[in-house]
Amino acid sequence: MLEILMAGGWALLPIVVCSLLALAIVLERFWALRRAAVLPPGLGAEVREWARSAKLDAAHLEALEKGSPLGELLAAALAVRDRPRELIKERIEDTGRHVVHRMERYLNTLGTIALIGPLLGLLGTVVGLIRMFLSVMAGGIGDPTRMAGGIGEALICTAFGLVVSIPAYVLHRYFRSKVGGYVVQMEKEATALLDDLSAPRAAAPRRRHASDAATAQAD
Repeated sequence: MLEILMAGGWALLPIVVCSLLALAIVLERFWALRRAAVLPPGLGAEVREWARSAKLDAAHLEALEKGSPLGELLAAALAVRDRPRELIKERIEDTGRHVVHRMERYLNTLGTIALIGPLLGLLGTVVGLIRMFLSVMAGGIGDPTRMAGGIGEALICTAFGLVVSIPAYVLHRYFRSKVGGYVVQMEKEATALLDDLSAPRAAAPRRRHASDAATAQAD
């Protein structure tokens, strides 16, 4: 393998750097985007139960916010639970944009690596072909080893560029899809909490109207 890398020439160095960077991003995103870390099981129902029983304080909200992306979203709604529904919804949307941005961290870099991998391979191909033609110009076609070196460098760079870019592209699409699925689930949990927070305020006017009607009938 070392001989192959050395045969690729200096043009292979950027491809190797990109491959190491892509590997680090993939491992980090696999760990950060675990379902249990993003959407802890039962967290939505637990938070709604807290809201119904009014067992909320600063410590609860702080622990909820730091626990997971879903917890951060729900904590943002609970922090303004006494405000009108529209304001709570706006806070959820604002927080959701920040949460999604963090979940998509490094994915643009991974997509860039997937894009430039073939271009770097093409660069190595061009460099290898140039070396081959220079060797032919300097010594003629009587020495096939010189031509073989240039051709080998070109083929190695092209192959390594594709080897890096294809998995990077596939994993970039996979992580994007995974984040999109998480966003849908988080929206469902946030909507359920928003409905629970809005229900008491919606029921209060009805109770007041019923009480006023009963008083009028008694009079």
